[in-house]
Amino acid sequence: MHHIDVFNGDADGICALHQLRLANPVTDSRPSVCDTPSVCDTLVTGVKRDINLLARLHDLHGQSVTVLDISLDKNRDSLVRLLDQDNRVLYVDHHFSGDIPDHPNLEVHIDPDPLVCTSIIIDRLLEGHHRPWAVVGAFGDNLDESAEKLGQSCGLSGEDLTILRETGILLNYNGYGASLEDLFFHPAELYRLVHEYDDPLEFHATSPAIQTLRQGYRDDMERAAACKPFYQSPSGRLYELPSEPWARRVAGVFSNTLAREQVDLAHGILTRNSDQTYRVSIRAPLARRSGADTLCRRFPTGGGRAAAAGINQLDESLLDRFIQAFDQQFSPQEP
Repeated sequence: MHHIDVFNGDADGICALHQLRLANPVTDSRPSVCDTPSVCDTLVTGVKRDINLLARLHDLHGQSVTVLDISLDKNRDSLVRLLDQDNRVLYVDHHFSGDIPDHPNLEVHIDPDPLVCTSIIIDRLLEGHHRPWAVVGAFGDNLDESAEKLGQSCGLSGEDLTILRETGILLNYNGYGASLEDLFFHPAELYRLVHEYDDPLEFHATSPAIQTLRQGYRDDMERAAACKPFYQSPSGRLYELPSEPWARRVAGVFSNTLAREQVDLAHGILTRNSDQTYRVSIRAPLARRSGADTLCRRFPTGGGRAAAAGINQLDESLLDRFIQAFDQQFSPQEP
């Protein structure tokens, strides 16, 4: 039986898989990277928004598949097909799942709590054996409070947590883009680089990937900081960034930064796709951490989790309706 790892290309997906493979290695510790799995240990991933990953698994029978940090709701049909083809599937995630198939070949660990990410769920399953990497994944998902609590539980210092926070942010930053060409590293390649290290502090100190991502992050965030909201209300702020690679790369981390600046407001980043639709990244107010997924699922190609969600293709004709829905969803609550 061969093994296939399917994971989101952001910090949470990478760190969840890294923890799991440190604890349970597959036969090849440096797996091959291919879009169509064959008889080899394989990584299947993509940009952060590329979540319909199980659709890539064709003609697969009697294999072992691990799925991390992608919505079951968006992959249900492909999941059922894989199960019916006698594949064993371990599914770990924190997004909205909808109905979960009842099948003897399926093991599911899903927790949509807004203070939980996939790396934290894996940390639970492994009883904290590689917890510093769960801390990195949680920081990458903008769950600073959860990350700090985890880090303190395993004796990490304040300085260590600062380092792991930057590591998580940079790994997460690499996952954003409309295509792989927007990224500094293919997410599978970045996972391979991460997987060379047991200790995330050593990874931060010695990996050239950190230097590359840090410089790109600084340059892109400097450009983003010069942008002003095109819409603001008591509910939140909306920004439109230009249709350029730097803007697509920075959309998620810029959203997280804005959310930390104004914890009572929701935030949205819009960038143009090549077909003139909008790619939308939404952050619910950190003071509430709810409603982002509800808002985005009201529109075609939308989804995500309670605190952070997005729409892949918002038609320009729906922009006014989206702004109205944004205000309604995040209207200030009465004291």
